[in-house]
Amino acid sequence: MFEYDQPYYFAGLPFTARQVPRKLAWLLARGEIRQFLKGVYVDVRMSDSPALRADALRLVVPADAVVCGRAAAWLHGIGTTALGSEDLVQAQWTRDVPDADVVELDGLRVTSPASTALALAMALPRPFALSAVDAILRSGKADLWALRAASAAYEGRRGYGQSQDILRHADRRAESPAESWLRLRLLDAGFGRPDLQIGVDGPNRVYRLDVGYPDRPIDGRKLGLEYDSDQWHSSIRQQSRDETRRTELDALGWHIISVRRTDLWGSYPALELAVGSFLCQQPRLPRRW
Repeated sequence: MFEYDQPYYFAGLPFTARQVPRKLAWLLARGEIRQFLKGVYVDVRMSDSPALRADALRLVVPADAVVCGRAAAWLHGIGTTALGSEDLVQAQWTRDVPDADVVELDGLRVTSPASTALALAMALPRPFALSAVDAILRSGKADLWALRAASAAYEGRRGYGQSQDILRHADRRAESPAESWLRLRLLDAGFGRPDLQIGVDGPNRVYRLDVGYPDRPIDGRKLGLEYDSDQWHSSIRQQSRDETRRTELDALGWHIISVRRTDLWGSYPALELAVGSFLCQQPRLPRRW
């Protein structure tokens, strides 16, 4: 790493491997640069920003092309977690898109947020299609009713059926990709559409639950589910805080199921079985994804 206050590589601008052919592996090994976009690198001291993303794409996208797909969503500010299992985005572009579906960002032509959302709803695997559309809706750059109306123009194209399914379930209230995936698991299992960001009044504070079924009490108790990420719910202190919170919610009549990443991915339906056990409902299995 940096032993002194040395200048930023390439003045902090993104660069390609061709610009440092012999030093690339060495700089990566020293932790002084990182891959920012597939095939594009930047000084590790540079913070992510819309301008930096545009500069990175400008290096690999032809001047007369339109950025599209996952790269377009990334340029519109959507995080990579919502777009797929890979941490890095690969540049995607096209020259076959109507001018009405194109906007300009930092000097780059890119598909509009609405056009991008519809394309991803058709092309991405179902969980990522939902998390991508949820994220675009949450950004405020696209409207769900407008997306549903505009989707009619894509009828007959590959992925149209999936896009209609995704648009039926999309919700701007989802605050993370994991919340979108959790909601899709519940829908696929046949439990019905859960409510999101549920407020629960306590004696000293208002709790907020990621998702739940406040209108389906069982023996006077309601079901809530919370996604506990490894980043914020792994230490002993964090887990103790979570347990205290669940105890307080239990006293308020809520049964809370804690969901981890391993509960969302894979073939074993522990999540569906736990929810079905509480709701006294047989889940629809096996898992679809």
